[in-house]
Amino acid sequence: MKQFICLIILINIFIIGFSQNKSSGKIIDAKTKSTLAGAVIKMNGKPNIIADKEGKFSFSCESGNEIIISYIGYDTKKVSIKNCNESIEIALTSISNQLEDVEITASSNQNKSMLAQPVSITKLGETEIKRGNGLFLDDAINANVPGVTMQRRGVSSGQQFNIRGYGNGIGTTTRPNSNFDGQGYKVYLNGIPVTDAEGITVMDDIDFASIGDVEITKGPSGTLYGLAIAGVVNLKTIKPIKNTTTIGQDVLIGSYGLRRYTTHLQTSTDKSALLLNYGKQLSDGYMNHTSSKKDFLNLSLDYQINGKASLAVYGGYSKSYDERGGELTLSQYANFDYSGNPEYIKRNAHSEVISFRGGIAHTYAFSKSIANTTTLFATGATMNASSAGGWTDKNPINYGLRSTFDIHFQMKNNFSLSGISGIETQRQYAQIIGYNMAANLSRPNDYWTIVGIRSNQSTISGTSSYFTEWNLSMPKDLSLTAGLGISYMNIELNDKYAVATKFNTSYTGMASPHIAINKIINKHVSLYASYSKGYKAPVSSYFFIPTTGKLNTDLKPEIGEQFEIGTKGSVLHDKLIYELAIFNSFFTDKMYAVAVPLNGSTTTTAYSYIANGGKQNNKGIELLLKYSLYQSESGTIKLIRPFANFTYSNFKYEGYQFQKLNSPATTISVADYDGKAVAGVSPVVSNAGVDFSLHNGLYGNVSYNYRDAFPVTSDGVNNTTSYSLLNAKLGYQHKLGKNFSADISAGVTNITGTQYPFMVFVNQLPDAYMPAPYEANYFGGINIKYIF
Repeated sequence: MKQFICLIILINIFIIGFSQNKSSGKIIDAKTKSTLAGAVIKMNGKPNIIADKEGKFSFSCESGNEIIISYIGYDTKKVSIKNCNESIEIALTSISNQLEDVEITASSNQNKSMLAQPVSITKLGETEIKRGNGLFLDDAINANVPGVTMQRRGVSSGQQFNIRGYGNGIGTTTRPNSNFDGQGYKVYLNGIPVTDAEGITVMDDIDFASIGDVEITKGPSGTLYGLAIAGVVNLKTIKPIKNTTTIGQDVLIGSYGLRRYTTHLQTSTDKSALLLNYGKQLSDGYMNHTSSKKDFLNLSLDYQINGKASLAVYGGYSKSYDERGGELTLSQYANFDYSGNPEYIKRNAHSEVISFRGGIAHTYAFSKSIANTTTLFATGATMNASSAGGWTDKNPINYGLRSTFDIHFQMKNNFSLSGISGIETQRQYAQIIGYNMAANLSRPNDYWTIVGIRSNQSTISGTSSYFTEWNLSMPKDLSLTAGLGISYMNIELNDKYAVATKFNTSYTGMASPHIAINKIINKHVSLYASYSKGYKAPVSSYFFIPTTGKLNTDLKPEIGEQFEIGTKGSVLHDKLIYELAIFNSFFTDKMYAVAVPLNGSTTTTAYSYIANGGKQNNKGIELLLKYSLYQSESGTIKLIRPFANFTYSNFKYEGYQFQKLNSPATTISVADYDGKAVAGVSPVVSNAGVDFSLHNGLYGNVSYNYRDAFPVTSDGVNNTTSYSLLNAKLGYQHKLGKNFSADISAGVTNITGTQYPFMVFVNQLPDAYMPAPYEANYFGGINIKYIF
C-alpha cells in the first residue's frame, strides 16, 4: 500500500512539473528596438528574474500569469500571459526624466551612465526639444538646462551660448568675448566641429529641427576637447527607429508668417540606419527688417560592417538668409518702439551663410579591451553680412580629424581601468574682405551700396589638442578620474590692404588637467567632486593692431579653472530624478581694451588694442528635478510628469578695468569694475512645468519660465527688468490604418504678452536689446508618416 501511495505522489509531481510550461521572452526598447539587458521581471510569490545580456528571459508559466517588467529609465509594464507556448517580445518605453544608461559622447569611464560621470552634464532628448515648436533650440536650452542660456540676434540666426557666465562681451568697438560671435565654448554636430579652428562658433547653418539629442558639459573642458574654457555642446541628429522604414511630411505654421516644411526618410535594419531630411523654413519676422529664409538638407548613415567595425557618415547643406533690424536703444525698448536701427536698415543689414559640412567616422574594435574611432571632417562656407559698420565677405574652409582610443582593462578584486586617449586637429583657411557702404545718389530710396574696400585679410589658423583621461573603478562603486589635455594654436594673418605684410603668432603648451572622484550609492545616487581647467586663445583680430601695423606680442590666452561638487540620483522608487551642482569658476588673464589717445607727434591717430588683466569669480548652484507623479498602463491617463530647475549665480569681476577714448580723443577714461556683478547674467533663473499624456493619444505640456534682472553694462548702472513667460502645447497622435500615423499639435508661447529680449548686447550702449515678440506667439503643425 505504501509503495502504491508513493507511486501516486511521484506521478502527480511528474504531471505538475510538466504542466508548468517554460515560457520565454525578450525585453527591448520600444523606439530603438535595442535589447535591454538587466531588465527585472517580477511575478507574485516567485523570485525576480533578470534578463540576460541579449534581453532574454524564461520562467515556469501558467496561463493567466501576470508579470511586471521594470528597467531604470523606462515605464514599468504589466503583461498577462495568454499562451505559455509562445515567445513574447515586450517593448518598454523610455522616459526622458530618468537618468538613463545613456551614451556620454566622450568619457574615460567604461560605465556610460550619467551617475558615473563626475561632472555636470545635462542631456536633452526629444521630449525637451519638442516642448515648443522644435525649430529654435534656445527655447529648449533656456527652459531645461540650468546654468546655460542661449540667445539669438534674429528669427533664426546669430545664436550664442552663455555657459556659467562665460560668453558675454566686455568691450564696444574692440569687443573681446564678442557680442557678435560665439567664443569660449565648442559645438559639435554628429562629431563634427561647428566651432572653427580659431575658436569662433557660428550656428546660422544648423537645422535645429533635425536635432534629436543635446548634451551640454558645463565648465572648462580642455582635457578632452581642447580650447573649451566654458564648456562643450554636442548635438546629434534624430535616430531612425530600428527595423522600421518611414516616409514623412511635416508642416508647421505660426505667427509672423512662420512656415516650415520638412520631408524625411528614415530606415533602419539590424546593421544600418539612414536619415534623409529636407527642410524649408520661412518667416516674415517679428519686427521691422527681420525676415528669414532657410533651406536645409541633412543625411546621416550608420552601418555595422561586421562584429568589429562600423561606419558613420554625415553630410549637410544649408542656405540661410536672415535680415537684421539692428539692436534697439534703451529708450526704444522702454517705449515698445520696434522700428529697429536706421543705420542697419539702410545698409540692408543681413547675415547670409551657404555651407557644406561632412564627416566620416570609422570605429574598429581590436579586441574586447581596445577600440579606435577616427573621424575625418570638412566644412566649407561662403558668408556675407552687412550692418551699421559696413559689409563683410568671409569664405572659410575648415578640415581636420579626431581620433580616439578607448581602452579597458579588467583587474583583480573588482578593480578595472579604462581610458580615452587621442588627438583632435583642425585647420582653417579664410579670406575676409570688408567694404564701406554709402547711399546710392541716383536711387536715394534704395538700400546703400558698396563703395570701396576698407580691409582685405586672409588667415590660416590651426589648432591641435592631445589628450588622455583614465578612470579607475574600485569596489563599492567608487571611481577616480584623472586626465590631461595639451593644446596648441597657430594663427597666420596676411594683411593685403593696409600694410601688405604677414603676421604670425602661436600659443603653445596650454595644459588642461582634470581630476575627479565619484561614489555611487545603492545604484541610485552618486556623489562627486572635480577640478578642471581650460583655455581660450585670442582670435586673429586681437593680436594685430591695424593702426600701428604692429603685432600684439604680449597677449596671452585666458585661463579658466573650476572646482565643483555635486550629486545625482534616481530616488523614491525611481520616480524623482535630481541633479545638483555647486561650483566655483575662476577666469584669469581676461582680455580687455587699452586706449591710446592722441598725443601730438607721438600718436597721430587714437586707437585701442587688447591686453590681459582682471578676473571673474563665478560661484553658482544648479538644481534639476524631474518627477513621475503618475503613470499607468490602463485607464484614461497614461502619465503626468512635473519638472523644474533652478540656477543661482553670484558672478563678480575682480581687478577688472576697461579703458575707452573720450571725445575729443586726447584723453581716456577708465572704468573700474572690481566687485561688480558680471553683465549679462541673471542672479536667479527658475523654470517649472508638467508633461502629460493620455492613452487615447492626447498629450501636452505647460511651462513657466522666470528670469531675474541683470546688468546691461559692467558698471551696474543699466539693468534689464525681470520677466516671466508662460507657454503651453497640446497634441494628438493617432494611427490611421495599418501603415499611416498622424501627429497634430498646436501651441502658444508668451501667453501673457510679456516684453522680453531674445538677446542683450552688453556694454554696447546706446544699442542694447534684440527684442522678442511681446505678444502671444502661436504655432500649429501636423506630421504624417507612412510606415513600411
